[in-house]
Amino acid sequence: MSQLVWWRDAVIYQVYPRSFADADGDGLGDLRGITSRLDHLVELGVDALWMSPFYPSPQHDAGYDVADYRDVDPRFGTLADFDALVAAAKERGLRVVVDLVPNHTSSDHVWFQEALASEPGSPARDRYHFRKGGGVDGELPPNGWQSVFGGPAWTRVPDGEWYLHLFDTSQPDLNWDLAEVRAMFEDVLRFWLDRGVDGFRVDVAHGLIKESGLPEWTEAQVPITSPGAEHRTPPMWDQDGVHEVYRSWRRVLDGYPGDRMMVGEAWVAPAERLARYVRPDEMHQAFNFNYLMAPWTAADQRAAIESSLAGVEPVGAICTWVLSNHDVVRHASRLGFEPGYSTQGGIGIGDRQPDEALGLRRARAATLLMLSLPGSAYLYQGEELGLPEHTALPDDVRQDPTWFRSKHEVRGRDGCRVPVPWQAGAPSYGFGPGAASWLPQPADWDRFAADAQREVPGSTLSMYVEALRLRRKHALGGGTLAWSGEGDDLVDFRNGGVRVITNFGPVPVPLPAAEVLLASADLAADGTLPPDTTAWLRA
Repeated sequence: MSQLVWWRDAVIYQVYPRSFADADGDGLGDLRGITSRLDHLVELGVDALWMSPFYPSPQHDAGYDVADYRDVDPRFGTLADFDALVAAAKERGLRVVVDLVPNHTSSDHVWFQEALASEPGSPARDRYHFRKGGGVDGELPPNGWQSVFGGPAWTRVPDGEWYLHLFDTSQPDLNWDLAEVRAMFEDVLRFWLDRGVDGFRVDVAHGLIKESGLPEWTEAQVPITSPGAEHRTPPMWDQDGVHEVYRSWRRVLDGYPGDRMMVGEAWVAPAERLARYVRPDEMHQAFNFNYLMAPWTAADQRAAIESSLAGVEPVGAICTWVLSNHDVVRHASRLGFEPGYSTQGGIGIGDRQPDEALGLRRARAATLLMLSLPGSAYLYQGEELGLPEHTALPDDVRQDPTWFRSKHEVRGRDGCRVPVPWQAGAPSYGFGPGAASWLPQPADWDRFAADAQREVPGSTLSMYVEALRLRRKHALGGGTLAWSGEGDDLVDFRNGGVRVITNFGPVPVPLPAAEVLLASADLAADGTLPPDTTAWLRA
């Protein structure tokens, strides 16, 4: 067992509450449903679960539009249900991480409702970014900033002023230059820490602070923020002032026992900029999106791993590794295209479809590669079942605001958010007690159901269970990577007592004479490593 602080080598499992398990049969997952499925996480072998938002919300963006940061949305349960979930998790040795959404509130939040009811220039409006418009009569947005979800990042209110929303119109950005905003969120941290949470995943961690004066920026919003026009940093992202916020939060967390942690969703490049978020007095981790987005080639994967490790080394931080989450096409489908093919906008009916068999084969290989790397790993619910994206989701059931704000040009993220199949042959595949499911599940998901894979040799679920067992046994999360071997189509390294080889090429390659601990696919009869396969060998 590793003797590291728990989060430095943890495997953390993302639960998307509305799609994980539904206890009351209304078609929407809930906290009691999560509690009922905790034993699955124990059997899988993860260390912690991270829950996406469950707070009161109008659900215009699946809960990332928070109306009250100190309560539970009745659709998901009650604070008592939350406390019971935390207690049940702790009894099973699982830690609990919750989502925090500080860049913006819901437009239903009491602060924003006060702002709308107040005069221009009032203290209530100062909590957000209200501005006069351009043009003759203020009919134009204050600047050319664009929303991540498409369209202008400004909406006009009846008295003529405009407010900033880098995401949906229902998600007004907070003014983090204001002490009142900072104090409120420190209170929110304490509220959940007092209820026993072990950490926070910080949404849009590279947002919060905007460049003074909100200067013009007309460049397109890109997934990973790096210098754009004239080598400037976009004025709405990765401003130096965010680090003061996280230093203050770190002081709050350090005042609690039990190694509480923060992980940032910071879409920032290059790696040296990302490392600023995980300096010793700031966050503990930041998601590694450069790795998630690396094409499926040996050269790209090696480069992503090397740059990730090198980026955090100067600040003494650890890398995180992730392949799927609630915002990207599931890697079992994303990898079913040729390397470099973009699935950023989602996949739907009429779009080019992935090669399912190839995607799953590569996904299994990618998973074994990822889980062998030193640091902390994140799994997204259902990936342990080999779940693909729902690429044939009817457009008329979509709920992602991206679909609507792009005028039905970008399908968005609903395809990776379809409820998990637990039981083959059951209504809603056991997601709930009946057939209700807030997004429809594919008709052929019996084959992915957890009960159809549990303890079945060779199943994706069984591979995950064994990989996590071996990862812990060989302390891979706390190890050190040392490159070995050669070959343009290979990623080949040692981590402690394990040698890891992934074949990205079109033909099998010889394996060294060593005990095979685990492989993502059956090895060839002659002992060679097939294409798109990862093997763990005893070093």
